[in-house]
Amino acid sequence: MQTTFTPKQLNNPATARSNEILRACVHCGFCTATCPTYQVLGDELDSPRGRIYLIKDMLENEREPDAKTVKHIDRCLSCLACMTTCPSGVHYMHLVDHAREYIEQRYKRPFSDRALRWVLARILPYPMRFRLALLGAKMARPFARCIPDVRLRAMIEMAPRVIPPVSRNDDPQSFAPKVARRKRVALMTGCAQRALNTDINDATIRLLTRKGCEVVVAEGAGCCGALTHHMGKADESHASAAKNITAWCSEMDQRGLDAIVINTSGCGTTVKDYGHMFRNDPLAADAARVSALAKDVSELLMELQDETPETPTANVPDGLVVAYHAACSLQHGQQIKTYPKDLLKRAGFVVVEPSDPHLCCGSAGTYNLMQPEISKQLKERKIRTLEAKSPDIIAAGNIGCMMQIGSGSNVPIVHTVELLDWASGGPKPPALDAPQNHQAIPRLR
Repeated sequence: MQTTFTPKQLNNPATARSNEILRACVHCGFCTATCPTYQVLGDELDSPRGRIYLIKDMLENEREPDAKTVKHIDRCLSCLACMTTCPSGVHYMHLVDHAREYIEQRYKRPFSDRALRWVLARILPYPMRFRLALLGAKMARPFARCIPDVRLRAMIEMAPRVIPPVSRNDDPQSFAPKVARRKRVALMTGCAQRALNTDINDATIRLLTRKGCEVVVAEGAGCCGALTHHMGKADESHASAAKNITAWCSEMDQRGLDAIVINTSGCGTTVKDYGHMFRNDPLAADAARVSALAKDVSELLMELQDETPETPTANVPDGLVVAYHAACSLQHGQQIKTYPKDLLKRAGFVVVEPSDPHLCCGSAGTYNLMQPEISKQLKERKIRTLEAKSPDIIAAGNIGCMMQIGSGSNVPIVHTVELLDWASGGPKPPALDAPQNHQAIPRLR
């Protein structure tokens, strides 16, 4: 794609990066075949190619964002399926991130949009605030039909029937390995996950210590910054990321780390991009160190499994069928496609995949709260394809996907690490015995 940015414009590192990305695009349209919003809406401007044209025009002409451009950029899930399918290697993620920051700085949204984004940015990244919000949503559920804003109804619908108690395993501390130490790793405990499902971190700690890892929860680490990053709120996202960089580098420098383990794939994609996010910042070198050590939990488990293969325990009944849902941030954002399935198969599970596994479930961070109607269509399609495989269990590697799919399916959904922990001697995942949250939640229309 030909661009006409001026030398002055290209002095801005973000614009220079966007120029590189735009020039890589050859207008082929392969991205439209795998874009969920284009498949749902059928509008060229709701495809990656269409959004690229809108972004190019906006940035090149330094024009104020208009409502039409903002609408189509807002509708992007950032699922990154377009990056997987693009033959030219267009790094759409960095381009759309720049566009969102540009829009956030220059476009005045309607009051209701500004208020919703302000609330989400100040609640979701903070576990205790989020817990209080979930309690409020539970109390508001009987009155949900009276709420005119579909986005607020979606927030109420998202609240689980049972809010788990706080897990003290998420506090800063170190967990000793159960066998001879092989690695020392930092676990990112996250933010929303600590309020929605504490079983995931607990299972991760049990599993890794059983395999010879000392697991550290670093003092000062918290939200990865992804939620505000994807809203274009660069200052807030960078502030969250900087705390993590400082906390993990302190652990590296004091006692050393072999990996930074992340069990929420949306966070993993962002942490692995810290080197780019801070490339022009005094923290650039430390950010690059963190990105280099960041691993999805399935990556680390594959390393450990390859070094000392284990046989499954008798905990798990034979023949359990697990439908594996590939989170977009894992398969497209991190290009990790086979590790979780391989691990589950080695653990003794029968693994099946839905048709069109590359398509998003519609969760996408806060997308299901800000674009609930499109998100609902994607969720229903994903659930149909998963349930068509008649699984006993659905497994995923991202809390957002788990909440999204679990809100509409009768099949229990758990994190991949919970099943691997169970298969190697840990307890049965609580979700397999508990009634599904959505059964107690009235359907909201």
